[in-house]
Amino acid sequence: MTFLQSGILGLVEGFTEFLPISSTAHLILASAVLKIAQTDFLKSFEIIIQLGAILAIVVYYWKFLWHHKKIWPTLLVAFLPTAVIGLAVHSLVKKYLLGNTSVALWSLLIGGIVLIVFEVWHGEKKDGTSDIEKITYKQALCLGLFQSIAIIPGVSRSAATIVGGMLLGFRRRAIVDFSFMLAIPTMAAATALDLVKSAGTFSLAQADLLAVGFVVSFAAALFSVVWLLRYIRSHSFVSFGVYRILLALCFFIVR
Repeated sequence: MTFLQSGILGLVEGFTEFLPISSTAHLILASAVLKIAQTDFLKSFEIIIQLGAILAIVVYYWKFLWHHKKIWPTLLVAFLPTAVIGLAVHSLVKKYLLGNTSVALWSLLIGGIVLIVFEVWHGEKKDGTSDIEKITYKQALCLGLFQSIAIIPGVSRSAATIVGGMLLGFRRRAIVDFSFMLAIPTMAAATALDLVKSAGTFSLAQADLLAVGFVVSFAAALFSVVWLLRYIRSHSFVSFGVYRILLALCFFIVR
């Protein structure tokens, strides 16, 4: 991997992490286009540069998190299902699913259809809850179970959480905010787990590549978060569903 490739992957990770289009799938596809071999380092790289995206969320929401500490236990409850399931299947996912182009493409395609069908038949309830501090522990646990589906590459953590939240009766902006903040413990834990298992295998040159990916990911994620929060003021997620389907079909055709 070159520094240019590292920067490109960081850009892809940061911009797509919080959109309902799956950053993992985009990293897998970008790596294939760039002809980067699916090595253990690449798989770790794709997980670890999420730290940049996490930092973007911390920067954007730090005032809210500082002044609304009551939401912390709720985020912890929502994080637990993914933590338990992720810890149990981490090795299997990294070995068999992460880097699997077919899995990513099918997940993109099916997820795109689900997003469109959901928006057409359910969508946002105008009388839904807009205060995320009113999320109960039971609802948080349900949101965590929805998020855990995103262990499958291509599903999209944000898409799963947002759809789950809207099914539970939350307004679009409220559940997007909650999904973003839920990413902090979820992605931090995934990164920490991979670092514990893989950090000792990285060379100095590889550490430099990780640093480049981290910085670019942070900048791109911060831009993406601001853009999406503005976008959802007057748009649904149908366009993201269409994009997912078209992207999957294009790669199915050219493979």
